[in-house]
Amino acid sequence: MSTPLSVLDLAPIPSGRTAADALHNTIDLAQRTEQLGYKRYWVAEHHLTPGVASAAPAVLIALIAGATSRIRVGSAAVLLGQHSPLVVAEQFGTIAQLHPGRVDLGLGRSAPNRSGDLARRFAEGVDAPSEVVDGLLIPSKPKGLAKSERLLARIAEHQRLVGSPGEELDYRTQVGRILQYVTGGFRDGAGEPLHANPAEGADLEVWVLGSSAGESSATAGALGLPFAANYHVSPSTVLESVSAYRRDFTASTRLTRPYVVVSADVVVADTEEAARELAAPYAPWVHSIRAGAGAIPFPSPAEAAEFSWTDEQRELVADRVDTQFVGTPEVVARGLATLRDVTGADELVITTITHDHADRVRSYELLAKAWQAG
Repeated sequence: MSTPLSVLDLAPIPSGRTAADALHNTIDLAQRTEQLGYKRYWVAEHHLTPGVASAAPAVLIALIAGATSRIRVGSAAVLLGQHSPLVVAEQFGTIAQLHPGRVDLGLGRSAPNRSGDLARRFAEGVDAPSEVVDGLLIPSKPKGLAKSERLLARIAEHQRLVGSPGEELDYRTQVGRILQYVTGGFRDGAGEPLHANPAEGADLEVWVLGSSAGESSATAGALGLPFAANYHVSPSTVLESVSAYRRDFTASTRLTRPYVVVSADVVVADTEEAARELAAPYAPWVHSIRAGAGAIPFPSPAEAAEFSWTDEQRELVADRVDTQFVGTPEVVARGLATLRDVTGADELVITTITHDHADRVRSYELLAKAWQAG
């Protein structure tokens, strides 16, 4: 299949392992997936999380770039609500100057500072029913997120501790400011040019990531940037987000037509039974996030089997679990082809988490072979 596949990695920490183990695994996986023909290797930004070691994207991306030679490397995403656009541009410009033509700066919005705003956002559209669109499941939104006081409190605390860029700018202005730093078009209040070296002239791609038809998709479209839609995080809103992006797209010097990447959560094994066993810890892991505990160290299949579920807990994670692509290489490849066709994706970015690193590497290997054969 000609559609490129890429990788999204959180540097997950398996239970019983350390952050150092997770980071070594990330470097190894980047090298392996480069050999397998994956196009990009993106890392996420998560803070104060027991089971995720990807907290400093720019640092980790620089290390990955230095350990690889061809695969594009980047962020999915740097959260602009927590960083100065200038610092982000300078950090990624530094990496791009040393690895030109290989760096992607993926930008995202952090959660609102006010828990009431966030609760309202979580509650929007929860009554819409699940549907299947040309074979792709578009699940209903989970009802419990807006009621999870622990989750809302945790997000607010993260915002307080991680900090904010200080200057109050709307998201489109923040992204536009980064583009100005890269192109050399930034001016101070008196109209004098200010040059952000080494960001200026850096050979990097700027992306916007989003989960709904809101400010992120509108910003990507208006500024003529490529857009990444999060089916693996918010599967209920993927179609509306890509549709809104295409509707709002304006050609730019960076991009003449819309370009859409869609994410997918995947576990592949040689047999259906083996894949289901490897994927079993995903449900309690997602529950830990949505219940407000933060992503726990990724459980083993045996640890996952001991989790006692209530109906309410299952409902909280159903949309994520039901849209995970799990199975043999051929079955998963067919499912991903459906995701591509229904969303019109130009590229798919795959995130796979298993307790054993060798199983994760094997999953990417089996998928790459099946996708290339198709």
